[in-house]
Amino acid sequence: MDFAFDARTEELRAKLLAFMDEYVYPAEAVADEQRARLASPWDTPQVVEELKAEARRQGLWNLFLPDAEHGAGLTNLQYAPLAEITGRSPQLAPTATNCAAPDTGNMEVLAQFGDEAQKKQWLEPLLAGEIRSAFAMTEPEVASSDATNITTHIERASDGTDEYVITGRKWYISGAMNPDCKIFIVMGKTDPDGPDIRRQQSMVLVPRDTPGVTVERAMQVFGYEDHYHGGHAEVIFDHARVPVSNLIGEEGGGFAIAQARLGPGRIHHCMRLIGMAERAIELMCRRAVSRTAFGKALAQQGVVHNWIADARVTVEQLRLLVLKTAWLMDTVGNKGAHTEIQAIKIATPRAVVGILDKAIQLHGAGGVSQDFPLAELYAGARTLMIADGPDEVHQRSLARRELKKYL
Repeated sequence: MDFAFDARTEELRAKLLAFMDEYVYPAEAVADEQRARLASPWDTPQVVEELKAEARRQGLWNLFLPDAEHGAGLTNLQYAPLAEITGRSPQLAPTATNCAAPDTGNMEVLAQFGDEAQKKQWLEPLLAGEIRSAFAMTEPEVASSDATNITTHIERASDGTDEYVITGRKWYISGAMNPDCKIFIVMGKTDPDGPDIRRQQSMVLVPRDTPGVTVERAMQVFGYEDHYHGGHAEVIFDHARVPVSNLIGEEGGGFAIAQARLGPGRIHHCMRLIGMAERAIELMCRRAVSRTAFGKALAQQGVVHNWIADARVTVEQLRLLVLKTAWLMDTVGNKGAHTEIQAIKIATPRAVVGILDKAIQLHGAGGVSQDFPLAELYAGARTLMIADGPDEVHQRSLARRELKKYL
């Protein structure tokens, strides 16, 4: 395994680091100021559009998509250090480079499973950053960690029209509060009584303006509304009708598509989490050398030494595991990297939460305030112990795979 950055990765890293320093970090405060003056908190601040234009001009656009026809054509190993950099400013940098979830996963689904008409109507404007999208899978009435529990119905219309009728309630649908979110990928059951519980589900494209679709309310995450990610909404589908041609792939293929979508999504989250941890370490060090308590700089306190040293060791370990996972995904595919994908999904959020916790502690009251990004970073990292499958589900699956060797 060779994790040395190749020439293209080095070039993009240099450009992206300069872009962050010159444009993204200074825009963080500007975006907050502009948002406070917007008619709706869900509208996009002008500075974000300016960042997108600049990133596209510099070729820092769609870096996540390995499909060279639609994206940058990078491997997972090439993209990993770039995603880490954007993770240092998760509110702005992923959106600025058109590498923000859930759009990334939705674009991957459309590129891999969509037909030509679906790609033309929805993938192309998503790739251009002209619209946003949402992925509607999680439901409030069932344990959605088991995707076979989903209760939303996708039924053929009984009146003879060539349409599906969608009925169900979804929540924590990321991006759905953003007025630029024009399309939902909805997972529901087309064959709820089918013998194979993993062939009961399908995915359909549902435009936001479809009659019967109601974005009911914004869901908070530790009190945050995640405006920069387009929020997390509760969405009602009340006999919403779409053409049968809006089916993605085949009937019964929804579970498999979801698994294909979530593999890259999980590693992308972990890549960005490492960037979040690096930002936390930087803030810890700056705070430690600038504050004095009980006659000594915080940087001279032994416990602070321990926090910073432990954080550095942890980040180096996590980065190597993520790079190994990226390399395996490139060389043997997502299935061959299944154990490692689950391992990073378990290890990375948990460890980064610990690093952020110590960074918050070092900042005192400032750490939990809006004057530093740490509290919001903590909320995001802690949420990733639940999102894309809770840790316990991945632990269960990984342990069973290990035990199978001995049975």
